[in-house]
Amino acid sequence: MPTASWNGAVIAEASGDAVRIVEDIVYFPPEAVNPAYLQRSEHVSVCPWKGAANYYHLAVDGKVNENAAWCYPAPFDAASAIAGHIAFWRGVEVRA
Repeated sequence: MPTASWNGAVIAEASGDAVRIVEDIVYFPPEAVNPAYLQRSEHVSVCPWKGAANYYHLAVDGKVNENAAWCYPAPFDAASAIAGHIAFWRGVEVRA
């Protein structure tokens, strides 16, 4: 079962058929991510084939990992399979 963990907390957990893997990055469906750990960030990036990504800070036990999660809420057609899904980096341990 794919998981994403940081600072001793499981941030996301989903069945293998619920996640999407794009460019070796695991994207979790939104219902698989614990919203208590997410804080909306103002950071945005743009991928030429996926579109604009919105970011989240992770907050666990008083520690904050800035811009450690991102999501494509309205991706281009080529990336429609990951619409609304959330991915992680910056020290977040993701196990597929």
